[in-house]
Parts: sequence; structure tokens; C-alpha cells
Amino acid sequence: MKKRWCSTLWPTEALALQAGMTVEDYMGFVARALFLDQADPLVAWGGLRTFQDKLIERLKAARDVRIEADGTDLTLRVAGRTWVNSDGKRNMPSGEVFTGPHESSANGRIRFTVRSAPQGVDVDGVELEFRDGEVVGARAETGDEYLQRALETDDGARRLGELGIGTNFGIDRPTGTILFDEKIGGTVHLALGRSYPETGGKNASALHWDLICDLRQGGQLTADGDVLMLNGRFARV
Repeated sequence: MKKRWCSTLWPTEALALQAGMTVEDYMGFVARALFLDQADPLVAWGGLRTFQDKLIERLKAARDVRIEADGTDLTLRVAGRTWVNSDGKRNMPSGEVFTGPHESSANGRIRFTVRSAPQGVDVDGVELEFRDGEVVGARAETGDEYLQRALETDDGARRLGELGIGTNFGIDRPTGTILFDEKIGGTVHLALGRSYPETGGKNASALHWDLICDLRQGGQLTADGDVLMLNGRFARV
């Protein structure tokens, strides 16, 4: 992780099929996700970077973050943790801010409403219950066997390594590709397993699986009681 790197993907027939689009439509989707439909993509990415800097400025003093939606009411402690501005240097497309929540802080329930396809396995309708940071209940409407196996990866697989907030409104729908879906503007994602050390996270695991909760229809994200996002739209930052 010390070398410069960037992960991306190329539009293919297989990815278009997974997304339920024609190849031409999928190419357009990828272009919008990369801001290539903008008059000046570099200016557009610079604008997102500035917005995310302001969002981090608002978050860095926060102690607790709460996620609320249908089937979801989860609280996480983030006090003293570092938020990272993901603005295209390591992932493309990008568009998120993320941190590592305190390993024993997650309490409540969350329902992940965006389909995931890790290792080519469809997983959907994941519901997790946390107590003092650990998953104590888990089910999936589709792919439950994969979910249960992932949670048994090692001791760290039942704890969270990341909390991310999606900010890329050029990505307007899930496509089954986590690299894109976790950046959807108006969503949050949590990763089971390994933390990123630069955030201050300490959880160690061979697993790092991002699961996405869409807040665009009746969801809310708050920090110490102040609304950050309502129905997928950010309060003024």
C-alpha cells in the first residue's frame, strides 16, 4: 500500500449484462461516473474534492454517527478517527469520504438495500445486527450461505473496518459492481473486516467487504444529532 496505485474498470458486455444495460448505455453510465460528460472533467473532480474537504471539516469533530432508514437504526463512534477524501487518486470513479469507526462501537441494526456481487456471487437483502461492535445476527435474502461463510473468515470479519459516505451523483443507480455502487451519491457503506490504518482503524481481517445502504428514499444520516444527509441529499456543508 506504499506505492501509487489506482483501480478502475473498462466497460464490457459482461458488466453491462450484470447492470441490466446495453453496452452503449453502460458506456454512457461509466462516462457519467467518471465526469467525462462534463465540459471540463478536471474542474468537476476539483469541485468534488472541495465539497468533500468541507464535509470532512464538518465530520472531524463528530463523536457519533447514526444511520436511519427502513429496517435500519445503527450508531457508530468515530471520535478521534481520521476521515479520508477519496477524490480519484486511488479509485476511479471515486466520490466518497471514509473512516474507520471504533471497533466496539456499532450498536443497532442495518439493512443493506443495494445488491452486491463479491467473487461473482449475488448477495442481496443483507440484514445485520450489531452489539458492541460485533455482528450478533445476520441474514441475506439471496446469498445467505456466502454471507455466513464471510463472517467466519476470521475474528475480525464480524467487526467493521470502514464507514463511507457516497458523494458521486454521476452514479445514479446500482450496477452490482462495488467499485461504482459504493460511490453512489446519497448512500452510505460499511465494510466488514479490515480497516485502513490511515483512518486510525485497528480491525484486522482477511475480509474487506463493502455493503451499501441507500438513503435516497426515506433515509437519514446524522452526526451528533445534526443532519448531514436526508433522503439522499446533503444538508448544506
